[in-house]
Amino acid sequence: MNDDVETSINQTTAAQLKSLIERIERLEEEKKALSEDISDVYGEAKGTGFDVKVLRKIIALRKQDLSERKEQDALLETYMAALGMSF
Repeated sequence: MNDDVETSINQTTAAQLKSLIERIERLEEEKKALSEDISDVYGEAKGTGFDVKVLRKIIALRKQDLSERKEQDALLETYMAALGMSF
């Protein structure tokens, strides 16, 4: 391969790599800002008297498919009954 062509390919590859790295860095900054915003909202909820652990659990449950959630609830009830922890 010609040195000029190889240098051009290396420059193109380096530019592409730099672009990817910069995009990832920007996204990481945005992710950090969003994470801080979420923490602020949880802090606001806690200040209002809500239990943050329960809020996090509700958010996790809402992400689940209904059938998956029902299956987990049934298993939880079964395990709790086996341990004598039923309500």
